[in-house]
Amino acid sequence: MEEAYLEIAIIAALKAGNDILKIYNDPQSDFEIERKADNSPLTIADKTAHKTIISYLSQTPFPILSEEGQNIPYQERKNWETLWIVDPLDGTKEFIKRNGEFTVNIALINNGTPILGVIYIPVKKSLYFSTETIGSYKITGIEYKENFDWPSIRAQGEKLPFSNKHKNTIIVASRSHLSTETESFIENIKKQNKNIEIISSGSSIKICLVAEGTADIYPRFAPTMEWDTAAGHAIAKGAGKEIYQAGENDPLIYNKENLLNPWFIVEQNRIKI
Repeated sequence: MEEAYLEIAIIAALKAGNDILKIYNDPQSDFEIERKADNSPLTIADKTAHKTIISYLSQTPFPILSEEGQNIPYQERKNWETLWIVDPLDGTKEFIKRNGEFTVNIALINNGTPILGVIYIPVKKSLYFSTETIGSYKITGIEYKENFDWPSIRAQGEKLPFSNKHKNTIIVASRSHLSTETESFIENIKKQNKNIEIISSGSSIKICLVAEGTADIYPRFAPTMEWDTAAGHAIAKGAGKEIYQAGENDPLIYNKENLLNPWFIVEQNRIKI
C-alpha cells in the first residue's frame, strides 16, 4: 500500500503546484495577501492548494494536519498513529517575492516519524519523493497531467544522493530567516574549516539540497513548524541524511502537542557505534 499512498501524494502535489502556478503566473493577480495570527502571510494560492491536496488525501484512511487546515486539539491528534502533515505552499514569502523558491510539502507520519515524503517545486518543475522502502528520488521537468502514469513517472526518478563531490563544505541557509544564532553557527564552522561556501534558498528546498548532496549541512536556529520540515525530513532520511535537534543526537519528531519545531541541523546521518 506504500506505493499507492505515494502515488496519491505525488498527484496531489503536482495538481496543487499546477493550481499555484496559475495564480503565480497571472499578471492580474495580486495574490490577495492576508495576515495570520502570527503575522505570517497567507495568499489565495495557499488556500487553493490546501483544498486540492485535501481532496486527494481524503481518499486515504489517515487524518490530515495541514498548515491551512483547522486547528485540531492535541487531545484528538494524540490518538493518531498515522497521519498526513501538509504545507500546501511552503515559502509564501518567496511566492510573494516571485523568486520561485516555494514548494508543496506532503508527508506521511507514523508514530512521530516521517515514512513518506513528497516535495514539489512548481516553478522549477522538480519533484522529490521518498518512502522507507524505496529511498529518495528526484525527477526534473515534471508537471501535472490528467493521465498520470505512475510506473513511467517512477522510472524517471534519479536516486538520491547524487555524487556531487565538492572540495568545500557547503552550507545552505535560509533566504528570509537567517538568524543571529545561525550566523554564529556558520562562523564556528568557518573557524574549523576555511573552505566554506554558503548558498541561500527559500522553503524546504534547503533540506532537498542536503538530501541530494548539493549542500552538506543546513542549520536552522529560527522558528519552523512541523509542516515545514516533515516532507523534507522523509526525503533526507531516504538519502542517508537526518534532521537532528540542535545539540542533540535525536531527530525531530512529529505530531507533538506543540507543533513548533526545536532548532535543528540537517546533515549526514550519524552512525551510532
